[in-house]
Amino acid sequence: MSTTASAFFYGTLMHPTILKQIIQNEATHLVYCPAILLNYTRHKVKDVDYPGIIPESKGKTLFSRELSQDERSVRGTLVMGLTESDIEFLDYFEGDEYKRVEVDIHPLAPSASISTHSEEDLDLVLLHSTPLPPTPELASPFKAQTYVFLNVAQLEPELWSFEDFVKENAYKWFDYESD
Repeated sequence: MSTTASAFFYGTLMHPTILKQIIQNEATHLVYCPAILLNYTRHKVKDVDYPGIIPESKGKTLFSRELSQDERSVRGTLVMGLTESDIEFLDYFEGDEYKRVEVDIHPLAPSASISTHSEEDLDLVLLHSTPLPPTPELASPFKAQTYVFLNVAQLEPELWSFEDFVKENAYKWFDYESD
């Protein structure tokens, strides 16, 4: 029996069309839910469409102000059931700019089959923009892998927006081909 993994995606891979292209299958074996990673910040990477996350302790050095709880929390998608092959494709896609690490993720809704995940822009944005509950009311944490950006100097002192990505750049990734 093969083992499966869970991963938290916070950028381009939150879009199911892009995720399916990267893992090179229809993802019918996967389940997902919106989720949140606490005490990390999600930044624009200089000169590209995708983000990078770093621990809050490093992220706050990029700002000259205190961050709100929402700003020092990263919304994303928890995906469960990833195969070894899926992870290999993901590791290749993320490359050497990121390190895969285990983190505690808080689900924000019940999980569902990824085949039910809407690929409509408005639905994707709404799924990840509902108000956050107070931290003590979050669901119990769930262990998952995520990709942490390694070169802080390549990050902008600006938070990355999934809504902006969906509106302005997601379509560019729909025919993604690896180098």
